[in-house]
Amino acid sequence: MKKKKKSVIAGIAVVAVCAAAAGFWIHHRSQAEKETEDIYQEVREQVVNQEETVKEEEDTVAVPIDFHALKQQNAEAYAWIRIPGTDIDYPVLQSQTDDLFYLTHNIDREASDEGAIFTQKTYNDTDFEDPHTVLYGHNMRSGRMFRDLHEYADRAFFDANREVIIYLPGEIRTYRIFAAYLYDDRHLLHSFDFEDRKVYQEYLNSIFSMRDMNACIDTEMEVTSEDKIITLSTCDGVDQSSRYLVQAVLVSIEN
Repeated sequence: MKKKKKSVIAGIAVVAVCAAAAGFWIHHRSQAEKETEDIYQEVREQVVNQEETVKEEEDTVAVPIDFHALKQQNAEAYAWIRIPGTDIDYPVLQSQTDDLFYLTHNIDREASDEGAIFTQKTYNDTDFEDPHTVLYGHNMRSGRMFRDLHEYADRAFFDANREVIIYLPGEIRTYRIFAAYLYDDRHLLHSFDFEDRKVYQEYLNSIFSMRDMNACIDTEMEVTSEDKIITLSTCDGVDQSSRYLVQAVLVSIEN
């Protein structure tokens, strides 16, 4: 009887320890996420000009990002992404030595589960002139980074929030979202040669012919291999072998 009682007590103790450990991990993760977001909020306060009067030269468009200050924070920060209607408002980085560096490091180059919004040097230049540029960001439960991309699974939200703005030094690029859907985890830029117009067009055709009821596709938009598109990629959050993609086509450049 005593042996059984001890066994029960031991089992309760194990559960209690596990619960405490889980609670500690959740608290630690939450605190880490908050600290990372505080870093990005500080960056916004330092480099984002709400009056949109920042100019690199007198004859350039007014860009609301102080890229000089941004690059002082991190020389590998080269663009800024903003999606009106969401909380996505972040610098874009690209490591010169490790394509996956900003998957696990923030803008201060500190190890971080939240990472940063980034592109990969192996596949994309930093001028957004490639036929297809892919930006990566984590799907944080806190709602930070690229979490809000999942809002595009709702058709009403998709229809109401179609603009993506990319700021570069002396340049504002505006994109219009045409697709949002769940995809497998293949590396798009490694899997398809978007410099090949035929391959590129076939890829676009596959998107617009999609029959997934959960996908939001604007079938009335015409996007061709002559266009430049961006894909915003984040984790599914349920199936680790899937990615949620939001895709947009370039519609205007101000410079």
